[in-house]
Amino acid sequence: MAGHFEATPGGGAAVALDEVEIAILRSLAVQLLELIGPGDEPAAGEDPLAALFAEGPSEPPTDPALARLFPEAYGDGDDELRAASSEFRRFTENDLRTRKREDALVVVRTLDALTPSTGGASRSDSAKGGGGRREGGAAVLTLTPDECRNWLGSLNDLRLTIGTRLEVSDEDEGEEGSLYRLPDSDPRKPMVMAYLWLGALQETLVETLMP
Repeated sequence: MAGHFEATPGGGAAVALDEVEIAILRSLAVQLLELIGPGDEPAAGEDPLAALFAEGPSEPPTDPALARLFPEAYGDGDDELRAASSEFRRFTENDLRTRKREDALVVVRTLDALTPSTGGASRSDSAKGGGGRREGGAAVLTLTPDECRNWLGSLNDLRLTIGTRLEVSDEDEGEEGSLYRLPDSDPRKPMVMAYLWLGALQETLVETLMP
């Protein structure tokens, strides 16, 4: 199980993580939360229901990573497509940000439930999600089906973000791609290793969810 997800009874998944891996995943998820930004809380005296229908931005983000997470719906080939994309964004981006934020929060919370140094988890019942046990010196993270979907969404968002920062292309990712041939002296090497590791986690998690 070390290094990859495996299916568990009931449609969930489990993966063995050591203390360093837990710290890396948690740090990345927190950074993703900071990038996405906090949720908009209703101001004092404001109707919470009205906040649910508040319009979002009409222009794409200027940060390339955010623009990758919240892309244009119809491209920007001409004025008509740009107008359609702006209208779509106004009514969907807030909800999409909320969903991505919730996914990342689930990652943080399930990781926080693990205590690899003491050999267990604060919630050992896997039905509650975020449960764990010891396996070969690592803590085993056990996810419910819903948590699997949250993790899958967040792993995808993390790879999109890191890939954008690294300017990764399709040619870079193949087994013969440049990402696998970076020298240890390359300052991008640690982030590339994280990017490839997240990809492996994402791939094996997808496999556990397939019928």
